Order: sequence, then C-alpha cells, then structure tokens
Amino acid sequence: MTTPGAPSDPPSTPLLGADEPGPVIVLNEGAPSPLLLLGDHAGSDIPRALGDLGLTEAQRRDHIALDIGVAGLGAGLSARLDAVFIRQRYSRLVIDCNRRPCVEASIPGVSDGVKIPGNHGLGPSAVAARIAEIYQPYQDAIARTLDGRRDRPTVLVSLHSFTPAMQGQDRPWRLGVLHRDDSPFSTAVLERLRSDLGEAVGDNQPYRMDEVDNTVPLHADARGLDYLELEVRQDLLATPQAQSDMAEWLAPRLAAALRDILGG
Repeated sequence: MTTPGAPSDPPSTPLLGADEPGPVIVLNEGAPSPLLLLGDHAGSDIPRALGDLGLTEAQRRDHIALDIGVAGLGAGLSARLDAVFIRQRYSRLVIDCNRRPCVEASIPGVSDGVKIPGNHGLGPSAVAARIAEIYQPYQDAIARTLDGRRDRPTVLVSLHSFTPAMQGQDRPWRLGVLHRDDSPFSTAVLERLRSDLGEAVGDNQPYRMDEVDNTVPLHADARGLDYLELEVRQDLLATPQAQSDMAEWLAPRLAAALRDILGG
C-alpha cells in the first residue's frame, strides 16, 4: 500500500494511545441466542495519532466513514433477540474490517469520490499498525466468541446500511439480503421480509455478496456456519427512534426465520 516517492516509513510505534479505547465493543456478552450480530462498519472513531485523516467533520460522519445507524440497530436487535452484538469502534476509513488486509480497498485512498488524504503515502509499518491494532482485535474477538459456542448452533448476522442514492441513481430497496446461494438462513429471511415488503427487499441488491466481502467468509466458511449479510437503507436508520423502530420490526422476523431453519 505504499506509493512511489512516499516518505520513508517511520519506526513502528503504537497507533492507539494508552488512554484510547480498544477497537471492539461487545454488547450482551454470553447471551443465548444462536444469532451472533456483527457490525464491521458501525463505528466512526479515528485514532488520535491520525488526526482527522484530512476530512471535515461532516465527511467523518457520512456514509464513507461508517454504516450510519448500524450501532443503534445492532444494540436494539441485541436487546430484543437476547443476542451478542460485536462491533467495530473505529471508522472503516482507518481500516475496513470487511476487506482482506493489504488489498487496496482495505485502507481506501478515495471513497465515493472523496479523497482521504490521511490514507495516502502510507509505509509498511503504518499499514501494519492499523491491521494489528484495529482490524485484528476485532476479528479475534469474533473468533473467540465462536470458539466458545462450539457446543451450540450459531448463525452469523452481519449488519450494514446503504445510501438511498449512489452516483446519481436512486436505490429503491428498503433492505437487502446478501448471500452466495449457500445460506438457508438468508433464504428464510428473504422470504419472511418479502412477505411483508415485496420487491422492496433486494435479493443481492444493492450489493451482491462476493469475493470482496471478508468477515462472513472468514468466520463462517471455516466453521461451516450459516449466515446473513443484511443491508438497511440509511434513511430508515436516520435517528435513534428510527433505529429502535427498525429493530422492533426486524427482530421477530429474524427470530421466525431462525425457527424456519432450526425448528422449534
């Protein structure tokens, strides 16, 4: 991820100060639900050492920096479903936990047309610090949680949100179910949601789950787990009340889909 002519990489130093919080937030730890909720892009913090990454406050709170509303949605679902929710505290612009480390999109230089000055000219140790202190502890927390649940069924539910329009094109879907045609739970959720909202629920829209995604394949595939990657349109999560309302609406439908595949 270095660029030609970039300054020599400084000696490796910790990215996070001793007084800064770690990257992982876990809600309802040890909760009994088979659903394990994840929020790869739920946070917007930036380590103090990185300043503002060269962005305005508005940009740091926009969709380029985080999945708007997912922190509140995940907290609401965690409470209603009695499920663990593991989320990232730091912005996806520091490092994107849903991308493989060291691919170009992992630390983007540009996002939705916005240049990210603080992500240009990074040397190997700067990249390594973001992986070691932000990305890896998050993935390790998920792995530890899964290791502790080997004696019971677990379904990963990765929560994301998407913009109502992208590159001048409106996106009519209210929610999207992302999958690779290998997930009974995704199929069950899609059927449940479409029974209420019809085509307003996208089947691999507005995104298709593919080789770009990292967290679900990383953890689900090796363990043979079922999964769901759920997208919610951001205008439906614009306020704490809207996030609570969406959680109230989604929770019984996710629970019903879980019964569809597990019985009971």
